[in-house]
Amino acid sequence: MAHPHRPRRCLRATALACAALTLCLLSAGCAEYGDGDAMARDDAAAEAKSLNKSLGHRSRARDAEYIAATEILEPANGGTSNVRREPLAWSGRTTGSEQATIDVRFVATVEEGEVNTFGDVGNSAGQATRCYRYLMQLYRYTSFEEIDCPSVATPPVPTAAPIPTLPDDARDRLTAALRTATPDTLAGRVRAAFPEKHVIVDTVTHENALVAAVGVPAERACLLLVRTPDGAIESPAYDRIWLEPGEMGCRTGLYVSPPR
Repeated sequence: MAHPHRPRRCLRATALACAALTLCLLSAGCAEYGDGDAMARDDAAAEAKSLNKSLGHRSRARDAEYIAATEILEPANGGTSNVRREPLAWSGRTTGSEQATIDVRFVATVEEGEVNTFGDVGNSAGQATRCYRYLMQLYRYTSFEEIDCPSVATPPVPTAAPIPTLPDDARDRLTAALRTATPDTLAGRVRAAFPEKHVIVDTVTHENALVAAVGVPAERACLLLVRTPDGAIESPAYDRIWLEPGEMGCRTGLYVSPPR
């Protein structure tokens, strides 16, 4: 039975292309005319799988809306360019034993493929919409499953609230505090330099050196500086694995008594 698209395509194609198509159809090894809708469904599924891989292992406490805004609206590297992602709903967060849930709609569009002279018959134009639910938990890999697509004409747009971290001028602030501090005023000066509630401060005097560590534990952000007895400001090296949960964290012990 003749495919309904073929007569229309042959009217547009060159005589050479139509001849190639006829020859291809008579050949036992000729590929069939591609179903654009089926191809679009496959592309949507492939993009959903690519996103799941991109979301990967969760190692930071984040709320679902932040993840939707920063990791789902933007296509993943290697994602299918003809597929549009649309976050539909989100709830929860990745912290402790809690779980973040995000529903995503994938809209795939396939353009009509042209007949050519190399035995490729082409494909019809097509479109498909598929929806998936992603489940994320701290220190776990993301999982996903296909769900029925809800009737949402215009999905909400997620926004990302700023993540608390060290201020951009943290090094300048801490350096200034150390330069003017004494062993008795060290703790007060450093705390005054970092009034932000999310910033932790730890100070100590060690062998006539003033040591200060300021950081944001949840983000493994840490600044460690030492004013040596001769007045120099140094930034001691340390293994960043010590900032991970269950390790020492951002403390003066990174310099005074580092793990062995």
